[in-house]
Amino acid sequence: MKNLLQLGAMGLLVAVLALCVVWASKDANKYRKLVWVTLFITFDLIMFGAFTRLTDSGLGCPDWPGCYGHSNPLLAHAHISAAQEAMPTGPVTVAKAWIEMTHRYFAMGVGVLIIGLMVITWRKWFSARNAGVSLKSSVGSQFSRWLPTALFFMVCLQGAFGAWTVTMKLQPIIVTTHLLLGLTLLAMLGWLGASQNHHEPVAPAGRRLILPAGIALLLLVIQIALGGWVSTNYAALACNDFPLCHGALIPQMDFENGFTLWRHLGKTADGDFIPFSALTAIHWTHRTFAFIVIAFVAWLAHKALRVEGLRTTGRLLLIAIGVQLVTGLATIYLNWPLAIAVMHNGGAAFILLMLVMLNYKARLSSRFSAVKP
Repeated sequence: MKNLLQLGAMGLLVAVLALCVVWASKDANKYRKLVWVTLFITFDLIMFGAFTRLTDSGLGCPDWPGCYGHSNPLLAHAHISAAQEAMPTGPVTVAKAWIEMTHRYFAMGVGVLIIGLMVITWRKWFSARNAGVSLKSSVGSQFSRWLPTALFFMVCLQGAFGAWTVTMKLQPIIVTTHLLLGLTLLAMLGWLGASQNHHEPVAPAGRRLILPAGIALLLLVIQIALGGWVSTNYAALACNDFPLCHGALIPQMDFENGFTLWRHLGKTADGDFIPFSALTAIHWTHRTFAFIVIAFVAWLAHKALRVEGLRTTGRLLLIAIGVQLVTGLATIYLNWPLAIAVMHNGGAAFILLMLVMLNYKARLSSRFSAVKP
């Protein structure tokens, strides 16, 4: 119980630091500021989660939620040192323990902030209902109590998968799901943040982008899932040439073992070592599908540039797609450097946010067209 209270105190400290930023802000709408600060920390958490995974620190503390039953690596130093001495390059080292626990502290901080968002919205809703006041403020801006509540349940589910990531020893399907849930959390915060902002009017032509924007978001989610499968199976270097793979357009691949979802890390479903051809199939699929996603999102961004009210989002999407292509190729040609690999993960999260914003704004076009100047 003492260790749990200490862990909770660390998460509360992260949240308090964020709340200090909100309190010191000159923004009169402190709730909106809290939403965007929470989104910013969640984005950073996803980036740091990628760093944790790419440095092979996911088992830096092989238990959960603490580290060898303690609230921080300092108290568990004897256990960590013994594990590191037994296996110097193994999953447990002092550095990896600190990376893993820092990730957990920030995750708990995000959880506290989301609980704060939920409590604030429900209190305001009850106060407004008793006063007979509507919380809808203007076109494109509303005060919803359901989305923060959904965020609370989502962060609880994300925490459960974070625990299973450790207790199930980095099983690929669990780690990939953990990644997807984290990005879903980010997308939901992005939608909540967009609902709190005042947006410039979107031309009626934006209505024509509602369906393409939804399709682009779906394609990106599939691509992120494929990228997560590459990362969790350590298949990033399965093809080290481009545009060919092992000198062939379609190399020898084992899709059956590569895309068997329920299996242990580095193993087939039968418990044998996973063949290299399976890793090749994982990498090649992610690489090939990337061109479909890039082409469609680039086309969508080009269309958005022609619509008043969507031009900034379209411009940012084009830039992000270009950077993502460069970082993806750099991971191949430069032999998977850590900094660029983390940037590639962050780029996917940023594109996701931009597509969420584009979907939100495209849906505003019909509402704005109904409002007289």
